[in-house]
Amino acid sequence: MPKQHKNAMKGTGMPLTTAQHLIDYLKLIRHPEGGWFRETYRSPEQIHALALPERYGGSRVFSSAIYFMLEQRDISVLHRIKSDELWHFYAGSPLLIHSISPDGGYKALHLGSNVAAGEKFQAVVPAGNWFGAEIKGRGFALAGCTVAPGFDFADFEIANREELLERYPEHISLVRRMTKA
Repeated sequence: MPKQHKNAMKGTGMPLTTAQHLIDYLKLIRHPEGGWFRETYRSPEQIHALALPERYGGSRVFSSAIYFMLEQRDISVLHRIKSDELWHFYAGSPLLIHSISPDGGYKALHLGSNVAAGEKFQAVVPAGNWFGAEIKGRGFALAGCTVAPGFDFADFEIANREELLERYPEHISLVRRMTKA
């Protein structure tokens, strides 16, 4: 009889996957918005600043990608970037991504593997939307995010609670829950 992996779930032959196991294996580090991440791809080619909208203020790589993980106690606080962000679901509990458009429209994106419950394997947050995520369950959620033009911290802004409360009073409970005091 073959020897089972030391981290296998008893009787299933499946590797035991915990948040800490994945954090270590994927070499994730803390993200300023909350949760864990590691960049996995950054295009070696760039789009010249003159070919991009003025909002970028400089050249950007074609595309970039990260692993992103939330543990049960984590949230991804409301933030925005200047590019579209495509989320991919990989493992664990489903994610609820909250997205507020510049005009105040709200959209809930359900990322997960239960398609019968309306979850999607991929979801897009449009450039300029305020968005944040939380787990819809227990344990952890592992996702990936692809950004094009590629992510640059110069394009990243964490929401100011008071400014969002003033601008979007219809989302008061969400803003209070998904921002830092």
